[in-house]
Amino acid sequence: MEEVDVEPALTLVPGVAPGRGRLHFQWGPGEMLVCEAAFPGAGHGEKGPGCPYIHVLRKDQDIHLHTLRKLFNESHGIFVGLQRSDEELSGKSRKAQLVGVSKNYRSVIRACMEDMHQMAISTRDPALHNQYSTQVSILSAMELIWNLCEILFVEVAPAGHLLLHLLDWVRLHVCDVDNMVREVLSSENPSKHELFWNVVDIFVLQGRMEDARHLLSKEATANPTSKGMCKILDDLMKKMPILGLGNTQTLTEMELKWQHWHEECQRYLQDGTFASNPHMESICKILLGDENAILEKKELMTTWYHFLVTHLLYSHPAVKPVELRFYAQSSLDQFLGGENSPEPLDTILMAAFEFEIHQVIKECSIALSNWWFVAHLTDLLDHCKLLQSHNLYFGSNMREFLLLEYASGLFSHHSLWQLGVDYFDHCSEYGRVYLELHIERIPLTTEQKALKVLRICEQRQMHEQVRSICKIMAMKALRNNRLGSALSWSIRAKDAAFATLISDRFLKDYCERGSFSDLDLIDNLGPSMLLSDRLTFLGKYREFHRLYGEKRFSEAARLLLMLMTAHIAPCSFWMTLLTDALPLLEQKEVIFSAEQTYELMRCLEDLTAGKLDNQKLQDDDIETTKVEMLRLAFARNLARAIVKEGTLEGS
Repeated sequence: MEEVDVEPALTLVPGVAPGRGRLHFQWGPGEMLVCEAAFPGAGHGEKGPGCPYIHVLRKDQDIHLHTLRKLFNESHGIFVGLQRSDEELSGKSRKAQLVGVSKNYRSVIRACMEDMHQMAISTRDPALHNQYSTQVSILSAMELIWNLCEILFVEVAPAGHLLLHLLDWVRLHVCDVDNMVREVLSSENPSKHELFWNVVDIFVLQGRMEDARHLLSKEATANPTSKGMCKILDDLMKKMPILGLGNTQTLTEMELKWQHWHEECQRYLQDGTFASNPHMESICKILLGDENAILEKKELMTTWYHFLVTHLLYSHPAVKPVELRFYAQSSLDQFLGGENSPEPLDTILMAAFEFEIHQVIKECSIALSNWWFVAHLTDLLDHCKLLQSHNLYFGSNMREFLLLEYASGLFSHHSLWQLGVDYFDHCSEYGRVYLELHIERIPLTTEQKALKVLRICEQRQMHEQVRSICKIMAMKALRNNRLGSALSWSIRAKDAAFATLISDRFLKDYCERGSFSDLDLIDNLGPSMLLSDRLTFLGKYREFHRLYGEKRFSEAARLLLMLMTAHIAPCSFWMTLLTDALPLLEQKEVIFSAEQTYELMRCLEDLTAGKLDNQKLQDDDIETTKVEMLRLAFARNLARAIVKEGTLEGS
């Protein structure tokens, strides 16, 4: 979404000087907590210039990180697309659609992670480097968790295929081997490199048999004495049965082949075929699924879930989803060995392997620093029909609760609030209420921003918010003496009282300056002038001036008289209207008829007698002169009109 809003101006918050009062906390705009620290350095947050002990603590700090803007913006499009997707699809079509959405989310996470990694490399500021590196670690963990949830909950891979997905998962997220491989292969004699067998081991541990066989061929070439062992080990790797994604063989056939292959590996190990080469013997033990042999490579695997997948690959290749929890817990216990307690990431992954979806969401909500991850993951899982039975005790379901929290955080940002609107739109129970409350808190710093907010409210028939925004903008314009803009906003708000006030200001300015400002607006009021009597008068009075300028004197005279006799004109403006009649009375052609002249004379007498609203004439000398001039002009015009009308009757 295009972001046109500028960074908001800094507002200094006055507070009691430290040491002179108690510790104060106050909620500021945009869900900020403003606190006065009792001493320098207390708390963490931003310090405003001139307020050395005022700290700003934001509820969702990540929302304000510029580096994560890409994550929020691009995932918004994926989210909206998912809500509008064709839910009538079923079976494989719907599943493929949801898997595609999940991969799109992961691609956004990875793109942001790569951008952050480049920034961490390029920056020379140690603080920024630490910040970017921390964000890379968080994003990496997010992708790791999301990918596992995709395999287990969205893809719902069956036995056999499940292990292939888990292998891809490990290979994607354990990528330290790549640098090691480049270092080994770029050396003059790769098989003699100190890391050669480490690389071979990692390839085997990750099930990358082709890569492992390629390196073994270099060992066979460099050491003819080990050529026979390399050939046997190569054959074992080549024969290892794997149930490919496009393979038509059944799971039973694959298990039977795997059993025969396993027995062959066992036979070579027992015969002492690799006894003279500890590295190859260790690899053969790994192929047999020997837990001790695999655990010896603990430093190469680095994580318990890598150990889990390797153990499953060589011991239980046809593992079923429901069996994962037992193997996962065993692998975690063996890998940690009771020396270390599980990290939050370990707890989350274990909950996923146990198919405890709600526990995954709960632990992620606690461990991660923002609501983005849990909101989007929960929404995806809800579309997979996995959360339908889980409602929260306070009325909203889990999906809606998390989306509301995430969108509320977006509304604390000066431009990302626009994304939050769509999230509220797709929360059927409380979304509109939240949107109404949050949209009223948006600072209307510019007219462009106000129009943007107004358009959102009008599209959703939020009439009360539309009126509120228009009134606020009208008042701002009036304070800045921008009468045209103020009138336009008051008309849009359908606020008759405020339109009357601004119309009076227009008339007052006209009396002082002798001309109207914002003629285009007044000339094109149209039906809007009926909002209030004063606005109607303003529009009609401007029409009188236009008719007079076009020398349409008869129409101008009728309109002027109507404004007075119909009591549309305010009493304070009658003298101005009567004075405007003078040029028409002095025309060579008789404009006002005798009857119209009598009406003008009656209006003048009502004004001078003070009958209307007890109006008193001010500046007696000037007003008396005006009255005498008007009476004289009325008398002369009356005589001319009687003569003209009598002549017409006689003829």
